[in-house]
Amino acid sequence: MKPQSLLFFFIILFSSQQNIMHGQQKKNETVTNKSIQLETDKIFDKLVEIRRNFHQNPELAGKEKRTQEIIKQYLLDLGLEVKTDIYGYGVVGILNGEKKGKKIAWRAEMDAIPNDFPDKEAFKSIVKGTQHGCGHDVHMAIALGIAAVLTKNKKDLKGTVYFIFQPEEETFIGAKKMVENGLFSQIKPDEIYGLHVTNLPVGKIAVKPNEMFAYQKRIRIKLKDTVSKEEVKELTKKIYTSLSRSQSGSKPWEVQNIADLKIGILNPNTIFKDYLIIDQNFTNYSKNGELFLEADLYETNLSNVKNIIPKVKEVIETSIHKDQLLSISFIQENPTVINDKKLTENALKIIKNSYGKESVAAVYGQAPFFNDDFAYFQQKIPGVYFFLGGSNFQKGIIAMNHAPDFYVDEECIRIGLKTFSSLIVERLN
Repeated sequence: MKPQSLLFFFIILFSSQQNIMHGQQKKNETVTNKSIQLETDKIFDKLVEIRRNFHQNPELAGKEKRTQEIIKQYLLDLGLEVKTDIYGYGVVGILNGEKKGKKIAWRAEMDAIPNDFPDKEAFKSIVKGTQHGCGHDVHMAIALGIAAVLTKNKKDLKGTVYFIFQPEEETFIGAKKMVENGLFSQIKPDEIYGLHVTNLPVGKIAVKPNEMFAYQKRIRIKLKDTVSKEEVKELTKKIYTSLSRSQSGSKPWEVQNIADLKIGILNPNTIFKDYLIIDQNFTNYSKNGELFLEADLYETNLSNVKNIIPKVKEVIETSIHKDQLLSISFIQENPTVINDKKLTENALKIIKNSYGKESVAAVYGQAPFFNDDFAYFQQKIPGVYFFLGGSNFQKGIIAMNHAPDFYVDEECIRIGLKTFSSLIVERLN
């Protein structure tokens, strides 16, 4: 055989082997997704039971003792290493794959909210004044399910998965405290993921790079306490008119419309972009001869935030209350969830390849009023935060968080479990 012919032979042979390996790799990927779906279906009913247990026995921020015990025992029964010494009643489960590789964290919140809304579920809260009215019971069930599914597939995993069960999210301090107390000196993830069930159709997962929520601020205006009630009403009306901004004819403060197909966050023409929402009725109170006016506001564009205080100052200084102004400041400036662009794009691609293009949607604009202290984790580690649809409009199930008649179609547990198990496996391997 001539040298040229020999070279051609080896090229053909190498190419054939590459094609075989590629085909085998695709086969393994299919088997992995199929095994994840099968395992999801096996444990689904058990996860529903766990979710209902959490729902019936909710615990407020800082009091998640019973919840911690259930999570801890579940993870120990799976054979995971478990840490409970980071902060409060938090739990961290550690799953080491058979081979070394990437380190990925998954976050789920543990606390309930203080309310006593009517609850038509048979497994309604038995704790007066406390409910899982935001969906954290669902989040915990999904996270425990992911831990179970990945443990079942442990031999195929490269790397480590950390399951962070975080307390005190509703008070916006749990994530910050875990970080301050050395969470990331004990575990060292390369990337972190989390979700929130919300008022989108069940089966729909939605995400976008950058901000998922508007920037949330609370402004305080301090005046000399010589302003009448009528003057306060007139002044705050001027401030409200000066600051408020939205697209013509739109009402982005009507957050229940985020799922609307024409104006919601899944439509490029959404009303939930380029707005500034501010409370129309300011809180006002007097103390030590000073009058305090306070209001929450939500701004989509970070570059506009720096202009808010100067604009309020201008309104007051051009009014009859110029000499009564003492100070203007933000008294609360929570960071907002900002998704890593590259990780988000990778996640979108993986989910679409695993479960079809319709399984995940792009988010447009930013959701008002809500926020998540997941942002504190993202300040340290690149991460992605997803919206998970929990509504079933045909059945009258509306997963509008922190609202009366908040209910969740539990099928979202199955959707979240299989989808994000596959995402983590793909990111590891």
